Amino acid sequence: MVGGAEVGAYAEADPDVLLAAAPPVLLSERELVLPTVSVKALLSGTRPPVSGQTEIGLAEYAREIVASGFPGLRHLSGRALRAQLDGYLQRIVDRDFPEQERAVRRSDALRRWLAAYAAATSTTTTFEKIRAAASGREDGSTSRATTNAYRDVLERPWIVDAVPGWLPIRNHLARLTQGAKHHLADHALAAPRDGALLGRLFESLVTLSVRVYAQHAEASVRHLRTRDGREEIDLILERQDHRVLAMEVKLSATVNDTDVRHLLWLREKLGDDVLDLVLVTTGGTAYRRPDGVAVVPAVLLGP
Repeated sequence: MVGGAEVGAYAEADPDVLLAAAPPVLLSERELVLPTVSVKALLSGTRPPVSGQTEIGLAEYAREIVASGFPGLRHLSGRALRAQLDGYLQRIVDRDFPEQERAVRRSDALRRWLAAYAAATSTTTTFEKIRAAASGREDGSTSRATTNAYRDVLERPWIVDAVPGWLPIRNHLARLTQGAKHHLADHALAAPRDGALLGRLFESLVTLSVRVYAQHAEASVRHLRTRDGREEIDLILERQDHRVLAMEVKLSATVNDTDVRHLLWLREKLGDDVLDLVLVTTGGTAYRRPDGVAVVPAVLLGP
C-alpha cells in the first residue's frame, strides 16, 4: 500500500512537465556541499592547489544515484519516483517515436533494449551484445535495423547520451579504440532495483556533471581505451589546443598507486600535452599526491 505523500505525488506529477522542462541537476547543484575544486582551473594547465573536506560518503552517493537528477522529480522517492520514471519511458514509446515517424510495434522489445542498454552503463559493450542481451539470445530476436532505429530516436532528446572514444590529434597513440562509452541522460533511469552496478553508475553520475563543466570551459569530453583494454581512462577533457585533462572515477574512499597507473601512463606518453590528472573518489579530502595526481571527492568538483 502506498502512503499518503506518495499518493499525492502520483496524482500531481506529470512526466511530460516534470521531465521535459529541464535537464538533470548537476552534482554541484544538489546543495550537498560547496565545491572547492574547479574543472576550469584544472584545465588551465597551472596545476592549481587542491583542497577541501566533506562528510559526504558512499551512502549519500548511492542515494543520489537512485534519486533522479530531473528537477521535477527531486522531491520524489520510492514507488512514486519509480512510477514517474516508468511513465517517462512509456512517454518515449507512445509519443517520441511516432512523432519521428518511427512507431514502435512492440513496446516490450524497446523496454527490454533500454534495460539492456542501462545494464551496459559506463562500458563500451557492443550494440550487438546489447541487442542479444535484450533478446535473451545470442543471435537476437529483434532485428539490427529495429534496434538502430531505437538508437536514432533516443539520441535526439539525449536519452541515450554516450561518451565518444578519444583519438588524439597532436600525438599518436597506437591501439586506441573508438567505441563509445554508454550513458543515459539520467542515472536513475539506469539504476537497477537490486542496487547492482554501483561503481558504473557512480561514474555515470560524475560524468553527467563533468560534461557540463567541460562545456562551460569550452572543452570536449571523450574516454580513452586501448584495443586490448590494458589502459583505460574514464574521461578525457580536451581543450581547443588539443591539450587534455585526464580523469579517472573510482567508487572508493581510499587511493593507492594502482588506481592512478593509467593516468601516469598517459602523462608518460603525452608529456606536456597533459594539463592535469584527476582521480574522482567517494572520499572526504581533496589533495594532490606526491606524483601530482589530484584526488578529488566527487561533490567537491565543480565548474
